[in-house]
Amino acid sequence: MVIDRRKMIVDAATKSFSQFGFKATTMDQVAKIANVGKGTIYTFFKTKEELFDEITNSLIKEMKIAAQDSIDSSLTFQENVHRALYRILEFRLEHQLTIKLFQEGKEMRTPAVMDVMERIEKAILNFIKEKIEKAIDKGEINRCDPELTSFVMLKLYIALIFDWEKNHEPLEKERIAKVLEQYIFEGLSK
Repeated sequence: MVIDRRKMIVDAATKSFSQFGFKATTMDQVAKIANVGKGTIYTFFKTKEELFDEITNSLIKEMKIAAQDSIDSSLTFQENVHRALYRILEFRLEHQLTIKLFQEGKEMRTPAVMDVMERIEKAILNFIKEKIEKAIDKGEINRCDPELTSFVMLKLYIALIFDWEKNHEPLEKERIAKVLEQYIFEGLSK
């Protein structure tokens, strides 16, 4: 049986970054968890940052797949946007690595972590933007600036889930969908 040392190293590093964060993870820890020599790690990855990039790129791909899988072609654009956004945020909360990264980014503002947070947000925004562009082309929604609209949608969604809960009871998934529909898709005017 062939042992995939590269995969062992990536899995070990993911475990270490998830437990200790980027800043506190060392290549010695990764080597110990992977049960390989530190030199073996360097045959695959030149730096901790390169290893971290490998892991976060995979994480972003998984997040996109999870969002795409939540889309149902029989539903409206609005329903699918809600489903995709909700799934992305669920994904972030289900994965220990993203939880640790968001915590480290908030508390320590580690440059490598802040870069990853920015890349994750850009990937989410691009995903939403593509869906908006397709909806415009199909005539499902009015013409708008897809980039700006994706930004507003994501930030409103995050605010309703995380910021609202700081001083209020958490909103149910359906209530969040209705708020998005009212403020984004319908507007407040009569």
